[in-house]
Amino acid sequence: MKKSELKVGGKTIRVTRVHSLVIGSGAAGLNAAVQLRNQGIEDVLIVTEGLKMGTSINTGSDKQTYYKSAMCGNDLDAPLAMAKNFFSPGSMHGDLALIEAAVSGRGFLNLVNLGVKFPQDAFGQFIGYKTDHDPAQRGTSVGPYTSRDMCRALIAEVKRRDIPVEEKTNVVSLLTTGEGKEKRACGAVALNGGGELVAYAAENVVFAVGGPGGLYKTSVYPAVHTGAIGIALKAGAMAQGLPEAQYGLASTKFRWNVSGTYMQVIPKFISTDSDGKSNPREFMRDFFPNPGKMNSKVFLKGYQWPFDSKKIVGGSSIVDILVYIETVEKGRRVFLDYRENPADFDFQALEKEAFQYLENSGAFQATPIARLKHMNPGAIDLYKDHNIDITKEPLEVAVCAQHNNGGLAGNHWWESTNIKHLFPVGEVNGSHGVARPGGSALNSGQVGSLRAAEFIGNVYNDADLNMADFNRVAKAEIKEVFRFLERCSFSDVSWRSVRGELQDRMSKSGAHIRSLEGLKQAAKEAKAQVAAFEENGCKVENAVQAVQALRNRQLCFAHWVYL
Repeated sequence: MKKSELKVGGKTIRVTRVHSLVIGSGAAGLNAAVQLRNQGIEDVLIVTEGLKMGTSINTGSDKQTYYKSAMCGNDLDAPLAMAKNFFSPGSMHGDLALIEAAVSGRGFLNLVNLGVKFPQDAFGQFIGYKTDHDPAQRGTSVGPYTSRDMCRALIAEVKRRDIPVEEKTNVVSLLTTGEGKEKRACGAVALNGGGELVAYAAENVVFAVGGPGGLYKTSVYPAVHTGAIGIALKAGAMAQGLPEAQYGLASTKFRWNVSGTYMQVIPKFISTDSDGKSNPREFMRDFFPNPGKMNSKVFLKGYQWPFDSKKIVGGSSIVDILVYIETVEKGRRVFLDYRENPADFDFQALEKEAFQYLENSGAFQATPIARLKHMNPGAIDLYKDHNIDITKEPLEVAVCAQHNNGGLAGNHWWESTNIKHLFPVGEVNGSHGVARPGGSALNSGQVGSLRAAEFIGNVYNDADLNMADFNRVAKAEIKEVFRFLERCSFSDVSWRSVRGELQDRMSKSGAHIRSLEGLKQAAKEAKAQVAAFEENGCKVENAVQAVQALRNRQLCFAHWVYL
């Protein structure tokens, strides 16, 4: 790395020149840095809000799955067979499906070698299980925090290799030079922990900023993760499949998917008035012919957790629809009560699949909480760790945004399709299709970051960035950021109100229930908000507010593009 300075409007901007800049420190970004070193690229820098920020290290599920090629017993597998399972649900590119299947073993075993303790039997076989949309028992798990354990192992490796990391750094602009087929990434502008604007000149930019967690009001993305796809969209990076996203039931006070045993123990669904207390009622009873049918659909939500339009009629996604009607259309609040069974609950009335599962699990206890304690006591402890005791209080839930299956468009080396030297990896890469097997996103992030590193190491190894071009675009962008922040100094609008407006719009019109007319109107409103925000900004009186204002800038632009 080389340090220099840039004079912009009477201010001195510190510039760091690096061969490969990694933006983001989730599982994909961390792996990119490690794999770049494996390719002989020594000059690597990670810039991040924080190693403990983001989705990978702060989220999980009842049994968070990593989807890999089969590695046990007589489970026959091959890249093409696995690729077909990636490809078949739709909106998944065939070449990428084949690559993610072919490189799956390399990505998985790298994590094993770094110390992630995926379960093995006495013979060293990595035992698998079937996850959703999976015919081949390719799923594996370390428990509810699989992605966190991956991050911890990768962070340890980053530290062992002395790969530099700059934390408390919020990238606010992506820098590019050239036009048309010659357009390329050349670095970034960021606001550091001291509230100073700084710049990075880079031969290559690995863009590992995760999904658009800050776009939705009802979201299961961790609160410390907002995403930054808007930065790349503002720079002109092509996107694909943005409307394809995953939604599902999740708790709202502590953001966590209520999948798996949380549903399989069949809690009681109740709704109340907006105060969370008045007029409680079991609202789903009106929509089913009998309690047994209703409770069987609740059970199925356990492993049919994501909302799926194909599972509404006769399937478990009717539960999501009913919760949506209650919360969004009627303005009520919905809770899961594990202390009592649904009214008229009867094990014998359950459909065969639900009854046999509970019978085989020895889970005929008298209440949902007793069944949960028997089947998965850690599920209770997890909420207690976040000051929620579901043995004593109901759990508020909503249908929440969970994962963006679309994102930036990349080729089969995970390089942007229209900006050279830019490599979107992880969730921000729009390779995830419509309904791929559960856990495939973790595989995709490891494969994509490995492929990007291989391409950089073999094709973009030499330094050919024209620093005069970098200085020109950096100065122009920094001036624009300064002008925006100056406009903000005259605003009396809080950043929270701006964020709240766009999040309300996305959850109302751009979530799992959409209408064409609603989208048209929302897109007009979003465009108007972008224009107004560029003109007026929001109140900035300190460094924290400056970060939030600039974050609002890219989020506001992104939500318009999505809509």
